[in-house]
Amino acid sequence: MLVEARISVGELADTWLANKAVALKPSSFSPLRTAWRVYVEPRWATTSIGAIVPSQVESWIRELCLGTAPTARVRPVQPEKRPSASVVIRAVGVLAGVLDMAVRDGRMDRNPARGVANLPHKPWVPRRRYLSNEEVFRLARCAPDTLKQTLILTLAYTGLRWGEAIALTPDDVDLAKRRLAVRRTATEVEGVVHVGPPKSWAARLVPFPAFLDQSLGALIDGKLGSALVFEALTGGYILRPDTARGRGSWWTAGVRKARLEHLTPHDLRHTAASLGVSAGANVKVLQRMLGHKSAAMTLDTYADLFEDDLAGVADRLNERVLAESRGDLWARSPTAQPVVDAAVNDRPIGRVSLDRLRPPL
Repeated sequence: MLVEARISVGELADTWLANKAVALKPSSFSPLRTAWRVYVEPRWATTSIGAIVPSQVESWIRELCLGTAPTARVRPVQPEKRPSASVVIRAVGVLAGVLDMAVRDGRMDRNPARGVANLPHKPWVPRRRYLSNEEVFRLARCAPDTLKQTLILTLAYTGLRWGEAIALTPDDVDLAKRRLAVRRTATEVEGVVHVGPPKSWAARLVPFPAFLDQSLGALIDGKLGSALVFEALTGGYILRPDTARGRGSWWTAGVRKARLEHLTPHDLRHTAASLGVSAGANVKVLQRMLGHKSAAMTLDTYADLFEDDLAGVADRLNERVLAESRGDLWARSPTAQPVVDAAVNDRPIGRVSLDRLRPPL
C-alpha cells in the first residue's frame, strides 16, 4: 500500500466537511454532516483509504438497507424504521465524496465507492398535491390569525418558498406594481435560523394578485423598511410549523378544520404553479416566478401540468388547417384512383419519381 493511501477516511473527512461547510448553505450542509456522523464515521473513520475495495462498500450498503450497519443512532434501528433509500444514498455519497478528494490528490487511483452495484432505488413519488382556488381560501380562513391567513394566500399565489416568504421586508413589497422582491431566505437548521441568498442564489421579482393589496398593505403599514412582513407574535421569524400527522400545530389544526387531506406549506408552492398554468402562464413565466435555474427544470418538475397542452396543440392545429383550407385540402378523396401518365414509367401523376430526381450518369 502506498504511503499516501494509509491515511484514514476520518482524517480526510475533516477537510472534506470543512470545505463543504463553506461551499454549501447550512440547509444543504446539515444533512451531509449528519450522514457522516451517524452512518459513515462509525464504519469507515479509522479505515485506511487504500484498504477499501468495492465489495466492502457494497456489503456496507446492504447492511445499511437491512438496518444492521454500525451507526451512531441512540436508539436501536427497528425493522419498520430502517434507513430510507434517500438516507442510504446520501451516506454513500458522503463516503464517495471523501474518496473523490483522495483520488484528486493522487492518494488512490480509483474510487471504490463509485459505480457500486446495489444502491437502493428511491420509491415512487405520489402525484403532487394541487389545491383549487376554493380550497386555498378555505384553508386560509381556518388559520388562527390574519397574518397567517395572508401568509397562506401569499404562498399559494406567488409560489414563494417558506423561507423566502418569512424573510420578506416592507422594502421588498411594491404595492404599486404588485411585485415582491425575493432577495433572501430564512432557513431553520437544527433550531437556528440562517439568513442567506435564495436557493437559486439569484434575486427575482414575483407578481402577486390584486386581492392581496389590502392584506399585505396592512402588514407593512407603519413598519420600518427592514422589519419583517410576516413577523411572529413574539418577534422574529415565523418558524415552519410541524406538519407531521397527528401533531398539534396551527397548520395541522387548520388543515383538519378546512377538511383537507394532509399537506405541507410546500404544497402551496406546487399549487401556485398549477394555478399559474391554469391562468395561462407559459413555462418561462413559471420558471421566473418560481425561481428555477432553467425552464427545463420547471418542465421536469411540473410536466404533469402541461399534459393538456398536447391536446390543445393538436386542437389548434386542426382549427388552423380547417380555417385556412376551407375544406379544399380534402376535397379529393385519398382513396380515389390516381391518374396514370404512361409516359412516365406508368407512375401515377402526383407522386414524385425517384428516377427523375437522380442526376444523369
